[in-house]
Amino acid sequence: MIKKHNILIKGTKDGLTLHLNDQCSYEELKKELDSKLTAQYHHSEDRPLMSVNIQTGNRYLTEGQEQELREIVSNNRNLIVEQISSNVMTKVDANKLIEESDIYPITGVIRSGQVIEVPGDLLIIGDVNPGGTVKAAGNIYILGVLKGVAHAGCSGNDEAVIVASQMTPTQLRISEQLNRSPDHLEKEEGHEMECAYIDDSNQIVVDRLQVLRHIRPNISSFKGGR
Repeated sequence: MIKKHNILIKGTKDGLTLHLNDQCSYEELKKELDSKLTAQYHHSEDRPLMSVNIQTGNRYLTEGQEQELREIVSNNRNLIVEQISSNVMTKVDANKLIEESDIYPITGVIRSGQVIEVPGDLLIIGDVNPGGTVKAAGNIYILGVLKGVAHAGCSGNDEAVIVASQMTPTQLRISEQLNRSPDHLEKEEGHEMECAYIDDSNQIVVDRLQVLRHIRPNISSFKGGR
């Protein structure tokens, strides 16, 4: 009878990918992983570090189990785990994903001293006055004048954008990037809608709304348009 292997190792241009069988026991998996890596890879001062991507399939790993696998892979070897990927997630993670993909609408003026924060995208139908602050883990859309502080992607999303009918903000912030009251935003009323985003040089740029479909083509889920 041919023994079924629980670990499949594939070399890629970026390093190694380990495909782990999700049907065997975790203990079997650990033993075979250690055995295979010991037979094929060992520490050498002449070898550079090689990145490893672990694919666990439909197996859920606890934080402790993930740490164990990282230690097995790197133990006295020129290997380092870059990522552990799984097809499953906890209910907490699933609920968080749903929250982050939701749009939270607010109608009215955000006044001085008010702080609005949401876990997904924020849609404001009204103005954000000086002294008012709006924060979102996702994008911020303001159908009105932005005069206060807007912080999109506040949980670390560099792809987030800020859109407003008129931008004269006290401060713009996207993820960790900050742009205080940019001079080029001091414009007269009546201009077209604008968007702010992080460009390739890691700076916040403000441009016409029309560029959004090109710089963030996945921002809309609508199909069939041109």
